[in-house]
Amino acid sequence: MYTVCICSVLEKIKFLGFMSVGSAPSWSCETLLTYLFFSRGQSSANYKAVTMSFVEYGDTIKDGDTAIVFLGHESMFPVKVQHGTVTQTKYGVIRHSTDLIGKKYGSKVTCSKGGWVFILHPTPELWTMNLPHRTQILYSTDISIITMMLELKPGSIVCESGTGSGSLSHALIRTVAPTGHLYTVEFHQQRAEKAREEFREHGVEHLVTVTNQDVCKNGFGVSNIADAVFLDIPSPWEAIGHAKSALKAEGGRICSFSPCIEQVQRTCLAMEEYGFTEINTLEILLRVYNVRTISLQIPDLGKAAEDNSGSDFDSSNPSHQGSPCANLQQGTVQFKSGVPLREVVGHTGYLTFATKSLV
Repeated sequence: MYTVCICSVLEKIKFLGFMSVGSAPSWSCETLLTYLFFSRGQSSANYKAVTMSFVEYGDTIKDGDTAIVFLGHESMFPVKVQHGTVTQTKYGVIRHSTDLIGKKYGSKVTCSKGGWVFILHPTPELWTMNLPHRTQILYSTDISIITMMLELKPGSIVCESGTGSGSLSHALIRTVAPTGHLYTVEFHQQRAEKAREEFREHGVEHLVTVTNQDVCKNGFGVSNIADAVFLDIPSPWEAIGHAKSALKAEGGRICSFSPCIEQVQRTCLAMEEYGFTEINTLEILLRVYNVRTISLQIPDLGKAAEDNSGSDFDSSNPSHQGSPCANLQQGTVQFKSGVPLREVVGHTGYLTFATKSLV
């Protein structure tokens, strides 16, 4: 366990400008310690977080954590753990003080009515499925291809607009942690403030900077530092120039998400105008299959009919109902098969990718 003398910590805080004499730090103590730890080149595997974080797993549920209450695959919801608070479920009451705080994540908790639930550690994937919707969000199908095609990895610098409900933001933060950073721009002030609050509660505020401004007019607020840029705005073609300025001089990747093909056309023209290369557009459609037991009749290939043609066999005769020939004609076979869902999620949006040219 890595330890730091509190005196040296405070001295370094003052040196970095996070704290002036007689003033309070603008960052939380946990955030400062996290920064100092990683600035010394320590691995995140050796760092034990004091508070819950979406980028590092914690064993024990603590007061102030965000946890996922799992009732079933189609029924779960987030809850903020607070001493003295209770949460109502269809299986009864969950008392945070006695049922949650101090228990291990993944524990099976019995509710007041005798039913039980599981308490899960939050992840970006679980958060995408359970977050409060302030806008339309991206789901794991699109998020996974975005992360891969933008070539993101730990240490990457990413610019994003707009922040929205933070679904993609949490996935990007987890991907670039512990030494990367996300610069996210949100036009709507209340959504920007709510995003800052959630990032702080989720223990990732040191990995993200939220800016409230119009990216089409004012850009991302940074220049020549980003490895990748993501745009999810109504008129992405108006922000292509700012995206190019934000990307590193040695190049980088850009992705634009748009629901309408007309938006894609104008964005591709703008990308070509600003010198981007390898422009291509994808649409990801997810088709889920359920594994079921299927029963089908044994096909009659004619042999049984030929065998019975020269005899006086009558299947309608009650005395013949239990005969082998009757069972063969009426027999069925069971097997496992993948069956697509009757209702599937259709079009979500088009993903346009491009590369900043070095020329």
